[in-house]
Amino acid sequence: MSSASIKKIISCNKNDLIHMVLDIELYPQFVPWCLESHVHEKKETEDFIEIKADLKVGKKFINETYSSLVLYSKKKDLITVTNIKGPLKYLKNEWKFKQINNKTELDFNIDFKLKNNFLNMIMKNYFNFGLTKITDAFEQRALKIFK
Repeated sequence: MSSASIKKIISCNKNDLIHMVLDIELYPQFVPWCLESHVHEKKETEDFIEIKADLKVGKKFINETYSSLVLYSKKKDLITVTNIKGPLKYLKNEWKFKQINNKTELDFNIDFKLKNNFLNMIMKNYFNFGLTKITDAFEQRALKIFK
């Protein structure tokens, strides 16, 4: 399994950042290696937003589509993502948001394993590089649209 955590202070409002993370259909515009996204279902209640979506990730000819369940707890300011189907044997990531003055502390945790052992070995070598690149993309996007 590959796992990591990143904590960042981002100069934007917590609610704006949460909305941006939940806007999955825009991921191909700014998330590295995200080729396509599609939201199949979105339900909202007083306490939660639940989204079922597909992401196609990769480069050119080497790509995979996985389905995930995204659950946002409004009371906890927490987004959790788990896999439904696709190349992932296991996926759990969490986005925790905390407003600090007019900035947001973002705590991102990810833990996953691919079904293909060979690809798992490759991913371990590039995991930290890829994770940093992706979290930087979210930060740059937030600074671009919310400043």
